Amino acid sequence: MSTVIIFNKPFGVLSQFTPEAGHPALDSFGFPPGVYAAGRLDHDSEGALLLTDNGKLIKKLLDPKYEHPRTYLAQVDGQITEEAVCKLAKGVDIKGYHTKPCKAEIVEAPEWIWERNPPVRFRANIPTSWVKLTLIEGKNRQVRHMTAAVGFPTLRLVRVQIGNIPLGKLKPGEWRIVTDKVI
Repeated sequence: MSTVIIFNKPFGVLSQFTPEAGHPALDSFGFPPGVYAAGRLDHDSEGALLLTDNGKLIKKLLDPKYEHPRTYLAQVDGQITEEAVCKLAKGVDIKGYHTKPCKAEIVEAPEWIWERNPPVRFRANIPTSWVKLTLIEGKNRQVRHMTAAVGFPTLRLVRVQIGNIPLGKLKPGEWRIVTDKVI
């Protein structure tokens, strides 16, 4: 029986077990021995990260042909428009690549979300807004590149679900064993 864990990765933590360049890593969160991150989340992104001791599951989760969905909430600079969201949904050009279509919608600022440390920069005369994106691919820094491509740079990025596994009420640094089927 393999172990699968969902972890709420805090801002600034690396998705690896070895600290590097002054950033803390997964080694300080008390995971059971033998688990590894099934994918990554950049140090400046937060939220859902799966860990498992099942190598076949990791391979399947990372293989683009399986198109497993990942859902993100992105706080963006400015008041995002329906036009920008439609462009995101159809796919945009980033770094010589056209992203696959995705689900995109404007959402209200989530009331349940934790404060980030350090806080997102605040500018009194420039509002921020939130967009929810569900992607079936995972290029490096893809959501950030996508929102910037439509004129709304990402200020904060929180992954809230991987496949059918939601982050739920886990606070940053908390984790739980997943009992649901992952894929």
